[in-house]
Parts: sequence; C-alpha cells; structure tokens
Amino acid sequence: MGAGKRSLVATAVGLVCAVTVLGGAGAAFASPAPTPTPTPTATPTPSVTLPPNKDLEAVQKRLEKLYHDAAVATDAYNAAEERSERQSAEIVELAREIVKGQKRLAQLKDRAGAAARAQYRSGGLPPTARLWLSDDPQAWLEGVSLIRQGEKATTGLLAEMTRTQQDLQLYAQDASAQWTKLEASRKARAAAQKQIEQQIAAAENLESQLQKEEKERLAELEREAAAKAQTSWLGSGVIDDTDGSTTAQAEKAVQFATAQTGKPYEWGAEGPGTYDCSGLTSAAWAAAGVTIPRTSQQQWDQLPHVDIEDMRPGDLIVYFDDASHIAMYVGEGKMVHAPRPGRTVTIAGAGSMKILGVVRPGA
Repeated sequence: MGAGKRSLVATAVGLVCAVTVLGGAGAAFASPAPTPTPTPTATPTPSVTLPPNKDLEAVQKRLEKLYHDAAVATDAYNAAEERSERQSAEIVELAREIVKGQKRLAQLKDRAGAAARAQYRSGGLPPTARLWLSDDPQAWLEGVSLIRQGEKATTGLLAEMTRTQQDLQLYAQDASAQWTKLEASRKARAAAQKQIEQQIAAAENLESQLQKEEKERLAELEREAAAKAQTSWLGSGVIDDTDGSTTAQAEKAVQFATAQTGKPYEWGAEGPGTYDCSGLTSAAWAAAGVTIPRTSQQQWDQLPHVDIEDMRPGDLIVYFDDASHIAMYVGEGKMVHAPRPGRTVTIAGAGSMKILGVVRPGA
C-alpha cells in the first residue's frame, strides 16, 4: 500500500473514533468496533519438490500453476485493497457528517438554554401567565402574537434538535457498519497477501533447485510454447481483417503502456516504478483520462466486450478461463503486459496465451 493510501486509512481510523464519544440529550452512540470474525485459515505452502529426472516440461507446468495461482490471489488482494480504500473514504465522510451534526446540536442546545435563562430572569412565570396578569389591553394583544410566535419557534427548535439527534444516530450506525466491512476487507487482503507470497516463494524455491543449464533450457521451452501458440493463433486468421485504427484516447493508453517496458512486475503495484498486469492496464488508461476497474477480473466483468476480429490497439486482452491475466493490444498481433514475478513489462505475441476475450475501455 502506498503512503497516500495508508494516510487515507489512518485518517478514517482517527475520525471514526469520534463516534465512540458521541452523545447528547440523553442519547449515547455505539462504538464502531467491528464484531470479531474468524481469522482466515492459513493456506499451506505448495510442494516444491522437483519432478522425477528433473522433467523440465513438468517443471514448466508446475511453475505455470504456481504463478497462475499467485495471479488469482493478486486479483483478490487488489479487489480487497480497492474495497478498503472505498470503505475508508466512506468512514471519513460519515465522521465529517457526525462532527457537523455535533456542532449543530450544540448550537441548538445553546438556543434552548438561552430561552430558559430568559424565562428565569423574567421571574420564572411562563409568558401566558404574565400576559393574563397584564392590565394593558394593547400590550395584551401584542403579547398574544408574541406568545404564538414563541410557541412556534420553540416547537421548531425541539423538532430540529430531535432530527439532528436522529441523524447522528444513523451516521454512527452507518460508520459502525462500514468499519465492520473495512475490517473484513483487511482480513481478506491479508489472506490474499499470504497466498501470493506462498505461491511465489514455492515457485522461486522450485527454480532455485535447477542448474544454470536447466534454467536456460526451461526458458527456451517457455519461448517455444509461446511462439507455437502465437503462430497457431495468427494462422487461424482471427485478426486478418482488423484495420488497426484506433481512437486518440486509446493511442495515449498504448503509448503509456509501451513506455513502461523494462519495468519490473510487482504484485499489487500500479506504478510508476513497478506494475502487476491489471495495474499496468488501469494506469495506462488513467493516463488517457479514462478510469477503469482495478483488477483483471473486474475489467473483464465490467468493461464492454468486443469480438477478437474487431480488436484494435488499446483494447484489453483477457487471458485464461478465470480472467486472471490481462494485457493491452498494441496492434500487428502483439500486446504489452506485466507477465509475472521475476519478469518485466514486455511486448509479446497477443496469442501466446489462452485468450478468454477482449474488452474495450472508453467505449
């Protein structure tokens, strides 16, 4: 989490603590402390034993599975992070409304107190009693009008005090509910983070058991598999009729994304120095003035879908059945993406992985 995000959460925590001391006119508001929820069960670290005879194709499949699972957990982490930010902002806004309500209630109480003190200074008799004791007919008529105005003002004052107290109660309840949701999001984020770290550690442990020559051969196998998939995809003719035209916004997004090549992959990162896959695509489109969802699964679910045959530069290509990876199409059958831990942002064949579909931001 960046410093700005940590500051937002810290501000929310500080402001919502004010809810615990809210009170007035005999009413006390509940603390927003969340109801304890069970701690997520720890995910066991996957096996990292090399397959028999160091079968590199089996190693490749195992690594793909580990990094894929890390990508799925990264999406879960990013979604929980996004929820935490939104819930923190809502708590901050509720706390501000509570502070405003407290000030308004204090003002209303001051007005009511002033009226009570004025009556005390007049001898303690209510205005109606003083009116009937008056011998001046003109004063009596004027007094009737004033009493009616005073009764109306008093009724309005009491009604406004009641409404303000009710609003404060609702704000406090909403803050408590949002606080509970925030704690749940934090726990989900922590569980996803643990899952990511375990999967990446297992993959790195597995790779560390290989000799230099074996690592080189493994990398070659990966390149061969990607090239084979790309050749087959292009050979299908699926993009033969695409015209390569695009919009000014999409062009800006492509320029931004391709300018990030060479920067390291880091799960949960949105730039500017490191990125994960959806962090790169969301940052690129943000640079073009378009806000899109944060995670690859959200981008797949929420953005307009287009046929692969109609794909144009700037569109986002979603990979695998669970939408766990995403890249940006840059034209001529290529895409730019942040592949996985240990790799950098790079341009590769758009068909080098299993395509789920294509979405178009800014449509």
